[in-house]
Amino acid sequence: MSALLALQRIHKSFAGLRVLDDVSLSLAPGEIVSLLGPSGCGKSTLLRIAAGLDRDFQGHLERNPLLDFGTARGIGVVFQEPRLLPWLNVAQNVAFADGRAGDEKWVRQLLRDVGLEGRGEALPKQLSGGMAQRAAIARGLYGRPQLLLLDEPFSAVDAFTRMRLQDLVAELAQRYEVAILLVTHDLDEAFYLSDRVLILGGQPSRLTREIDVPLARPRDRRSGALASLRGQALTELYQSHAL
Repeated sequence: MSALLALQRIHKSFAGLRVLDDVSLSLAPGEIVSLLGPSGCGKSTLLRIAAGLDRDFQGHLERNPLLDFGTARGIGVVFQEPRLLPWLNVAQNVAFADGRAGDEKWVRQLLRDVGLEGRGEALPKQLSGGMAQRAAIARGLYGRPQLLLLDEPFSAVDAFTRMRLQDLVAELAQRYEVAILLVTHDLDEAFYLSDRVLILGGQPSRLTREIDVPLARPRDRRSGALASLRGQALTELYQSHAL
């Protein structure tokens, strides 16, 4: 298996209502892929299946054995909300998976990487929304994953903070050679970050289109090529939502 992760013919229902219908996707090492679609189309559900957090589905989830090789935890997850534990400081939240045995040197490095150097002793209530999300990104990277799953992680912050966090994730993914599966409803975000954009639509949802983004990095947000790709996606989203 050359892909890091593969979802094959996924079907998912809630209370007898089918929400995902025959969805298949794969993710290669180092690749950034976005799942794009309207609210309620099942993007986050598909991400939970990929993370192994939801096992009540039909179809197959295949993980490359390399994800479980060595001491790395294989897959990291960053949720829409930072979900920091309020009684732990920032450093303890980052190393939460290891408890008191946390790797302090690695935590300090990650806090430097995400722009929180010197804030390890701060409590979550002392952080802004953008800072809290930076801490959540550091926590997602703490286990040295080869794959990071992001569930609309920038939706709760202002536009400028969102752009800075996007740049941060792109930089860290390249630095640590991490593949990313990103759930978003933001077209700009999807095409700015991704190598491929997968569009979910219809009722029940299925993959209606895959759009390659063959543009070098770093990317210009004002690029005409990005605008053209966003236009294609917007047309597809409108048509699939009307089904």
